[in-house]
Amino acid sequence: MNAPLLLGGIEAGGTKFLCAVADRDGAILAETRIATTTPAETLGAASRFFRDAQHVHGDLSALSVGSFGPLSLNPLAADYGYITSTPKPGWENVDLLGHLRQTIDAPMTLDTDVNCAAVGERLFGSGQGLDSFCYITIGTGIGVGLLIGGAPHGGANHPEAGHIAVPRAPGDDAFAGICPFHGACLEGLACGPAMRARWGVPAEQLPADHPAWDMEADYIAALCATLTYVVRPDRIIVGGGVMQPQMYRRVRRALVAKLAGYDASMRGIDMDDYIAAPTAGASAGLTGALALACHTVTRQWPMHWRMVEPFHTNEETFDA
Repeated sequence: MNAPLLLGGIEAGGTKFLCAVADRDGAILAETRIATTTPAETLGAASRFFRDAQHVHGDLSALSVGSFGPLSLNPLAADYGYITSTPKPGWENVDLLGHLRQTIDAPMTLDTDVNCAAVGERLFGSGQGLDSFCYITIGTGIGVGLLIGGAPHGGANHPEAGHIAVPRAPGDDAFAGICPFHGACLEGLACGPAMRARWGVPAEQLPADHPAWDMEADYIAALCATLTYVVRPDRIIVGGGVMQPQMYRRVRRALVAKLAGYDASMRGIDMDDYIAAPTAGASAGLTGALALACHTVTRQWPMHWRMVEPFHTNEETFDA
């Protein structure tokens, strides 16, 4: 008789780590939420959770981690498995996989938190049935996940489209940007903390008719235009705490203006369908991490899983 398939998943965010163990059908057997403090405290608590879960349920077949970054994802790199030049205090050059391997003896996969969320969206949300799509999250940072041919795209390393240079939105010439590496890159101009630095209050406190929202839509549309021309996705899913419901109409309108009628194949696209909100729930990233663990063992995506919501929270979980 084959041993039961036991999957471990971690959604590693800048404020919290969500950890779970699931069976081959995606049913959650054990779960915990750990505050992101220091690497020693947070990763130590995660390791203890999986150690204790294995005592109860058996050895893990695979563990997958979807983490904030930047990450080193090239298996040939000397720092493979590390969180690298992150602005998160205390987490630069942390050997994420190496720490977990000290107590967990199972195949491990590492990807970005937003790529894992994209996997969750393909299984249960706005990416269902699509061969290629982009997932953008705009919150503490700006992250972009790509699914190409039904699988997360990596290449030499993961994309960093949140740090591209974009044209200044009208009326935004004076703001210096807040990215510690690039200043006025997309993230430095348009993430949640950038909006607060520019306007003096958190984005969610700005009224719906504030000029901040048209400016923000211009920056998001600039990213969507770039992704449209470079990736040609079937859909662009945009989520994160900054994406208030009224933002989708603004982004669609700004994107149409930026595309400017170029390319006949784009003219007939239904923007209401092309720019979509995520619908897989707040735990899409953790679900995606568990699905990646399943793929590591079986080489198949678990399309039969039912949608699972192990953590009932609406909090923002992405940190670029």
